Amino acid sequence: MEADRQPLSDIIGAIVDPELLLTIGELGYVRRISIDKGATTVELALPIRAWPTAAHLEAAITETLATAEPGPVTVSSVVMTDDERLALRNVLRGAMEVAHEGHHHNDPRPSILEPGSPTRILGISSGKGGVGKSSVTVNLAIALSQLGKKVAILDADVYGFSIPKMLGCDRDPVVLADMVIPTSVHGIRVLSMGFFVPEDQPVIWRGPMLHKTIEQFFGDAFWGPVDFILIDMPPGTGDVALTLSQVVPKVEIYVVTTPQPAAQRVAQRSAYAARKLKLSVRGVIENMHHFTGDDGKTYELFGAGGGQLLAEDLGLSLLGQIPFVPALRAGGDDGHPITVTEPDSEASVEFRNLAERVIAQGPARVYRQELKLS
Repeated sequence: MEADRQPLSDIIGAIVDPELLLTIGELGYVRRISIDKGATTVELALPIRAWPTAAHLEAAITETLATAEPGPVTVSSVVMTDDERLALRNVLRGAMEVAHEGHHHNDPRPSILEPGSPTRILGISSGKGGVGKSSVTVNLAIALSQLGKKVAILDADVYGFSIPKMLGCDRDPVVLADMVIPTSVHGIRVLSMGFFVPEDQPVIWRGPMLHKTIEQFFGDAFWGPVDFILIDMPPGTGDVALTLSQVVPKVEIYVVTTPQPAAQRVAQRSAYAARKLKLSVRGVIENMHHFTGDDGKTYELFGAGGGQLLAEDLGLSLLGQIPFVPALRAGGDDGHPITVTEPDSEASVEFRNLAERVIAQGPARVYRQELKLS
């Protein structure tokens, strides 16, 4: 029987868990394979009882074995033991960390923060609230995903978190010892303070606590192999921008504004603050650019020219002009983003165009170099 089990374990072990983007063999999910009188039984050990991809994995194993092994197939799932969860945590930790030059091997750094990492980290910023920054973050992330990119969102607006609700997240992240696995929804990985405090409870923190939280969100979360992490930043020029300059010096800042000249002036301060912190400011996104009426005419409900003026003042490109669409606002309130529910709408097309321009820009070429004293 051992001769039969080994090839089957290789075949089954090559199946990828779409939640963690690693094979179930690497993850240690396959606890037991047995063959009795032509019937194959597979027992999986999964991290938690309600593991989100359990049904997918069971179906994939059944389909795979249908061609590899004649006879009936039964797949069952149980919850990992503490030792198995610890082993899984170590596998994930090994996948997300690299020992970087000049540091002790026990002082690893998340690979996504290394200057040579292929992961681009985009900070979606604004000078003031109410310009639709979080809506832009959510729909730009989905548009990037629809273009075939692996995408995640870090909700760094710790005091005014809204991303989980806007995406319609219906489950919390999974915690394995000192590691958190971000929630997946619409193909996007998501991590937010909103998962860890009640929605109606205010977060009253001083700067050092905020800094530590963002540091842990990057260092203690398994993001997996992602092409983009979008950071929904709080409005203004406060602690988060300073923290990002220290923790994530390779972050690229995109400034969201509206057509109003008053909003443009406030957004300008946000961009100037980022530049003072040696962060790369890459482009301007103008939200609520126009409204298209039932008569087919466009109306500039919120003024005109603010986005272009800001881009010119900063010497940047105006990368997108998102129309004002009631369904865009409603989708954020209901947890049904317009890029998912109405992918061919005027707003969704512009988000897709924006995503293509962000991709075409490529990563920022110059990263902030820290001064090191010996």
